[in-house]
Amino acid sequence: MVKRTQAEAAASGRPEDERLGFGKSFTYGIQHVLTMYGGIIAPPLIIGGVAGVSTAEIGLLVASCLFIGGLATILQSFGVPFFGSRLPLVQGTSFAGVATMTAIVADGGLPAVFGAVIASALLGLLITPVFSRLVKYFPPVVTGTVITVIGLSLMPVAAQWAMGNNTKAPEFGSVSNIGLAAMTLAIVLLLSKVAVPAISRLSILLSIVVGTVLAAALGKADFTHVWDGPIFAVPTPFGFGAPTFDVAAIVSMFIVVLVTLTETTADILAVGEIVGTRVGKRRIGDGLRADMASSAIAPIFNGFMQSAFAQNVGLVAITGIRSRFVVTAGGVILLVLGMLPVLGRVVAAIPYPVLGGAGLVLFGTVAASGIKTLSKVDYNGNMNLVIVAASVGLGMVPIAAPEFYHHFPAWVGTIFHSGISSAALMAVALNLLFNHLKPAKAGSDPSVFATATRVIDYSDLKAFSRLKNGDRIVDGKIVDAEGKPVQVRDEDGRPVSYRIGSEPEEH
Repeated sequence: MVKRTQAEAAASGRPEDERLGFGKSFTYGIQHVLTMYGGIIAPPLIIGGVAGVSTAEIGLLVASCLFIGGLATILQSFGVPFFGSRLPLVQGTSFAGVATMTAIVADGGLPAVFGAVIASALLGLLITPVFSRLVKYFPPVVTGTVITVIGLSLMPVAAQWAMGNNTKAPEFGSVSNIGLAAMTLAIVLLLSKVAVPAISRLSILLSIVVGTVLAAALGKADFTHVWDGPIFAVPTPFGFGAPTFDVAAIVSMFIVVLVTLTETTADILAVGEIVGTRVGKRRIGDGLRADMASSAIAPIFNGFMQSAFAQNVGLVAITGIRSRFVVTAGGVILLVLGMLPVLGRVVAAIPYPVLGGAGLVLFGTVAASGIKTLSKVDYNGNMNLVIVAASVGLGMVPIAAPEFYHHFPAWVGTIFHSGISSAALMAVALNLLFNHLKPAKAGSDPSVFATATRVIDYSDLKAFSRLKNGDRIVDGKIVDAEGKPVQVRDEDGRPVSYRIGSEPEEH
């Protein structure tokens, strides 16, 4: 095939089809791998830790996630008929399902997790043709809430890691463990401040390396078992046993599938805009099918739910390298790394306090991304505030009180024991109730949440600068087009009693 230059690719309307050559493609591909490496190894470390498997088995999980992430990335970026957006999108183990999978693994072990992922991903594959019609039910008020809860739900994991992870160990929660986590956290923050973009973007990964070196110097890192096992091997299919299928676990994971499909849709649209190429429904459908197909195949090779990595979308924007073949090269690199179980054992030997210090920032970044999404939501004259409040509140219940659902039927606990599932169900239900069902008739008593979001300063009132079309005065008071009262506050934000034509009285 003739190599397409940048000008030819741009002229064709598909700048992502530019070919940079073998050397440049793999060089930039390594940069993509380094950008997402910390994110792709974290889920198997979390889930393996909760499952209580050995260091060698955690190494297998890490290698498997790298392997299937490589396959998924190649499928998404290079593509085959009906599968793959053919855009520079890097795939990897989704953070969205971590909290749910840890809840499932606590009850049914890893086979139950693999079974739930396979079944829910196949269901997701079936609904991809109609998912574009469902996207309207997952607006920013829903996705932002869910992403925020994902990050917050993982904070106890970071704290557990910082303390040493093993509650039975004599040094669990010791000053030395927490001190090592604090040093790692400090390194993350310092490297993030470095003016060199390549260093600041890799601050999480570099902090783990430096923290591990410090731990080794302090005698808190054990790499003696790294060479116990093969150096090169393809992940063994069903290495943890045949998958088991539990209905409640599948329902719980299907909620994660809906969130994953929404996130991947957003990433496809975002990278299409960054690259400057046309993205239609068919391309989105192909991308979502690649997402779900790779997720359904992942458990066969001991992997988990797959999704597009948003940080790599940002890397495309930062570097300006729009070729999808660069990302395909990155997928090949991930595939090779996944066939090096010795590398997985090295990662599994990293001291948990080091991971805990880095995890505080890594998981906090997820929560911050959700908060950023929520900042774009319109809260004026609607019930979006109560949607966020109730959903986040319900999502935090299993985090604050893990035994909250212990007296309920097992299926209830499986679904709601995960903060992400609880928050997602509540957010979707309330969004349907408040934003899609027919609103109450004008003149009915407004909710305190709706009225509390609209306030006018008294100084602005005199200039009429914040009045809206339909606002009017009734009995000396301002009401909106539906007859709902509009609050008035003074310059210091204090509510005032007023009648038009008289001076306000402060409360």
